[in-house]
Amino acid sequence: MEEKQILPHHLELWQKTLNWTPSSSVLEKWQELYNQILIKNKYLNLTRITTVEEFWEKNLWDSLAPIIDYDLKNKKVIDIGTGGGFPGFPCAIAFPESEFILMDSIAKKVNFIDETKQILNIENVITLINRAEIIGQDINHRNKYDFALIRAVAEISVCLEYTLPLLKQGGIAILYRGNIEQKEQEKIAKVAYKLGGELIEITNKNTPVNNYTRNNVYIKKITNTPKKYPREVGKPTKNPL
Repeated sequence: MEEKQILPHHLELWQKTLNWTPSSSVLEKWQELYNQILIKNKYLNLTRITTVEEFWEKNLWDSLAPIIDYDLKNKKVIDIGTGGGFPGFPCAIAFPESEFILMDSIAKKVNFIDETKQILNIENVITLINRAEIIGQDINHRNKYDFALIRAVAEISVCLEYTLPLLKQGGIAILYRGNIEQKEQEKIAKVAYKLGGELIEITNKNTPVNNYTRNNVYIKKITNTPKKYPREVGKPTKNPL
């Protein structure tokens, strides 16, 4: 029988770096999420991040850090291209009074999230198997969200085309990035404006243990996104704005 791998709590590190500490209930659910990842990852390829320290730093701390300063109570949040549930699942566990929609186009990953939320008794997660280009043109999703999270899905202009149509006016898109090249930085404000958004800031908050480079782009929706965006499936990545 395999020995159970226990995630570190790092309560002092949470407090020091984010001025926040998870409750015992949150820690327990994160542990069970990790347990399920280890079980299912053997045949589902949910994540390459499986050691306890890496999982804590890259899939827990890194998921929470960009959004922790916002008041998420009673807010509607969508995680686009969630994969095995990151960043949305750890955030949903930490913020049970918010509604999180975890979306991916790969059914087996979304099915894992569905199974795991039942095991963990998570009631504020809704799953969606679809493409961002499709739901961005769907009246049930367009202009409906307070926050849109997107991590390591595509280049920044593509991420903006995926997220901004989904946001309400005043909503915030948060792009999780590693390095941001200078030419990308120069395009962000221009592309955001084209899609009805305004660049608020780009922050640098590297991970606390191994100092991995982390930059986050925050875009506020200030006006309606033109109806032609997002373009049809595949077009944003083939021909980025």
